[in-house]
Amino acid sequence: MAPETYDFANDFKALYIPKQKSEPAPVTESMKALLQSYPPLSQVTPVRSPDGVPFTALLEIPRFRAEESWEVALWHSIDGRDWTEGEVPRIKSGEAPQALHAESEVVSRLYFATKLSFKKTLRFTIKFRHGAGEPWRWIRDEQGLEDGHVVLLPAPSESDGLIDLIPGLNTAWKATSRMSQAPKTQLWSLETTVPPGRDDLSSFTDIEIGTPWGSFLRWFAVVRLWSPWLAPRHGKAHFSLDKDAIMLAFQSPEGRNMVLLAVSGINDSVPVFRHTPSGAVSVHVRSDSVSHEKVIVLISEGDDFERVVAAVMYHARTLAMRARSTNQALEQEIKALSDAVRPEWLENWYDGLGFCTWNALGQRLTEQKILDAIDKLKNHNINITSLIIDDNWQSIDYQGPSQFQYGWVDFEAEPEAFPNGLKAAVAKIREASPSIQHIAVWHALLGYWGGISPGGKLATKYKTIEVVREEAKRRNLPLGGKMTVIAKDDVCQFYDDFYKFLSDAGVDGVKADAQFMVDMWLSASVRRDLINTYLDAWNLTSLRYFSVKAMSCMSQIPQALFNSQMLPNRPALLVRNSDDFFPQIPSSHPWHVWTNAYNSIFMEYLNVLPDWDMFQTVHDYSGFHAAARCVSGGPIYITDVPGEHNIDLIEQMTGVTPKGKTVIFRPSVLGKAIYPYIGYDDDLLLKVGSYHGPSETGTPLVAIFNISARPLTELIPLSCFPGTVPSLHYVVRAHVTGKASAPMKLANPASLIAGSLDVRGYDILTAVRAAPLTGQRHGEIWVANLGLISKMTGCVAIVHSSISLKENGRGSVVVKLKALGVFGVYISALPDMTLKEDFIVTLQDQAVPVETMRVSQGDHRVLEVDIEKAWKDMKLEPGLVDEVEVKVSFAS
Repeated sequence: MAPETYDFANDFKALYIPKQKSEPAPVTESMKALLQSYPPLSQVTPVRSPDGVPFTALLEIPRFRAEESWEVALWHSIDGRDWTEGEVPRIKSGEAPQALHAESEVVSRLYFATKLSFKKTLRFTIKFRHGAGEPWRWIRDEQGLEDGHVVLLPAPSESDGLIDLIPGLNTAWKATSRMSQAPKTQLWSLETTVPPGRDDLSSFTDIEIGTPWGSFLRWFAVVRLWSPWLAPRHGKAHFSLDKDAIMLAFQSPEGRNMVLLAVSGINDSVPVFRHTPSGAVSVHVRSDSVSHEKVIVLISEGDDFERVVAAVMYHARTLAMRARSTNQALEQEIKALSDAVRPEWLENWYDGLGFCTWNALGQRLTEQKILDAIDKLKNHNINITSLIIDDNWQSIDYQGPSQFQYGWVDFEAEPEAFPNGLKAAVAKIREASPSIQHIAVWHALLGYWGGISPGGKLATKYKTIEVVREEAKRRNLPLGGKMTVIAKDDVCQFYDDFYKFLSDAGVDGVKADAQFMVDMWLSASVRRDLINTYLDAWNLTSLRYFSVKAMSCMSQIPQALFNSQMLPNRPALLVRNSDDFFPQIPSSHPWHVWTNAYNSIFMEYLNVLPDWDMFQTVHDYSGFHAAARCVSGGPIYITDVPGEHNIDLIEQMTGVTPKGKTVIFRPSVLGKAIYPYIGYDDDLLLKVGSYHGPSETGTPLVAIFNISARPLTELIPLSCFPGTVPSLHYVVRAHVTGKASAPMKLANPASLIAGSLDVRGYDILTAVRAAPLTGQRHGEIWVANLGLISKMTGCVAIVHSSISLKENGRGSVVVKLKALGVFGVYISALPDMTLKEDFIVTLQDQAVPVETMRVSQGDHRVLEVDIEKAWKDMKLEPGLVDEVEVKVSFAS
């Protein structure tokens, strides 16, 4: 059997994870108070109109001091003039933001509001006191929050030259205006050439660009954390990177955005961004070419951040497709395979619950351990649809100091751990758990971490070459040195034979890991010959044998991002979106979710489905991770230690269809961080926005996470929910507390939600369209279909919905759902109604038992119908379509 393998978690500690934050210097408990506002402090808030900008402040104070005469004052500077003080009057509770999280038993909330007008810019901070004769307390001293900054966005302009936007632009770059595919943005390409290397070594060149606008307020970068992974970085008025970046974003003093993208994958050069000693943007280029190579940097500018990012990404896609068109045979085969993919194949692979053996069973994997884990899942009624057999099932030579030197011997599984071979093990798994539809196995792109065993069976069957890897910079990984890999002439045949073996064994999916290894070779000719050879061979062969059932891992290298992962002419590929989930490192968990949310700003424009990694359901951060996966738009798969499962949490993430299939509720729009320029150390809630359904008629979602080391409260505007429409009213419901807001509208300045989370706290806020009905008994009634409220993203379960007032004067809600659970309807007049007399609820046109109906404990305006219990009690059978229809009729 294998010796002890490498401890990834210990190595992870060498990575950049921000230090655990600590609370500012405490004040005595009798004086302690917390203050927040909207527009927020420590942020830049662009607005379209400077007239009458509403300002709201929330003051949390000890409950026993709630009757004291608390005052709030705004210390502000308008349009650069001297700072002045203005009173912020207290407002009545009926005019206050909607609180969806309960106040602490020892805390009361007071609200204050005013309006401010300015012409160009407003800077402000806040102070407060508990009586006219008491000293003022400044928010910066109390909570460490910096000044807020509100700016008026200038009128759209598409006439600026790049030289006007980057003063002193380096003349080494040729700037060319390009047609932008994103509305109301400007786009340019910067081009230059770099020299070739010598003696089979790459060349390295640095070319400065300049400083956006000459100065800026904030910046955000997507950096190469190390070779396989991306991560976010943030800063303020000075630009400085600790890692090479592939994308940069800057916010101007006027609130505009500039995005720079270093384009790779179109030739043999890899450009990345760095900073100069003066804080200007510079490009560092590695060229593997034998001749001078062209380097391209794309720059876009505009008011809307998402459109500015889209402008550079869309044009980069055009460049990548143009570069790929030279290999027509490959592209034609990929297109033919892609055209054959049926939509239900995507749904079956993406939308089931998966289980991975990595953290669950460790790196000493055996057939019996897998069977025991499957048995324990069954005993807990956890029906997984996909199983990923991770690292350490293979035949490995175990030669070298660590697994990064181990070579792959043969296609067949390790004989001691899998005594009857892989095929027999797969057959046993399928027999033991018929609900498992897909079984995928792990392998490294080059075979194993150390490539191919020089003395193994594979090395005798295929041509091999010896290559040299560089050491991992600022890592404790023993990656450097020689390794044996399949030579260029045999790579395609090697993959074809391997995947045929897997397919014959009953495996129908793969997880191809360690793809970054191809970017660590020192030889320029090896990199030039083999990087795209391996990436293309894997993409084509996985599509040929496994269709969409392939996962790409440790593959956030520029050559893959701009090559196979950007091209739109194939099904979306599952791609790991960040470094691993490490259950035993507490500081890694908020950073893991943060990283995935910000990486997705870049990854959403690739043709991929970002995978936020597996996690465990029994863990201090299990709910935190679960909520993140539910709004990510990607897959959900767990890696629980056998027998250690949080069944309630799993049921919040999944549902069972009428035909007994377990599904997840994956929003149709990928989740990502809403505010790009907020830094990890800003002590603000992480807000991840998503959306499900058609434009304007779909459902916006915002997940909030406390990544700080202290409780946080914020005012969250309805305007931050993706896809909200100004003409519509929305009811916002919090999943964790079950509380719902009154109907609110974007145009209303009071459309704010007070969100409060403890350390490790999380919630998912769903903004559901509300419809007004004019009834005979209750007058105007607001009604909203909340979907399956027992699920974190239960709005995704809605297949079709309608709300109407019938001719007989009764209100009607009709919904089709793709799974069972607890269905919820918001009815503003519900407190004045009775369930037995005013309601008729049917499931599949049959009246449900009255005991399956109840008023929600979380909010007395929400009707709950347990359709899962009703389905079982009524012994209903599924129809041809795997969905259920619920009708709610009520006296209005």
